[in-house]
Amino acid sequence: MAELRLEELTAQTIVAARNLALKPGQAAFIAPETYVHVEQDLDPAGSWPRVVMDGDHLVGYVMGAFDADATEDFLKAALWRVHVEADAQGAGVGRFAVQALADEARRRGFDRLTVVWASGEAGPEEFFKAVGFEVVGETPYGENLGALAL
Repeated sequence: MAELRLEELTAQTIVAARNLALKPGQAAFIAPETYVHVEQDLDPAGSWPRVVMDGDHLVGYVMGAFDADATEDFLKAALWRVHVEADAQGAGVGRFAVQALADEARRRGFDRLTVVWASGEAGPEEFFKAVGFEVVGETPYGENLGALAL
């Protein structure tokens, strides 16, 4: 991989971001049930969508959200989505994206970043643990609630 860089999501990159090819079975883990139920409450002003570029090739997408006034603690600084092109998985793209989001959360004054995921084969659990998230609870839907100390 060339040097990875982040860019803001734009009209030019949104289609490519939506069409990232995932590995078989991964699509089932894109939106945890908890996020589906609270997504309508997400403050658009606090969203942080970015694409990860490798040269001219879009290889990843990360979406975070920041809302210091959120009623649920896990929504204050949260990783909502991280998708990495199937052929680029295992090359540090996801780690790069999560680190960039963590850096932004720290810059905004947060001391932790959270994420919600469902367990299962082909799921993201091992990835989230590998980048430093620790399970700190469970959602009402039985999903893992993870936190990364900043």
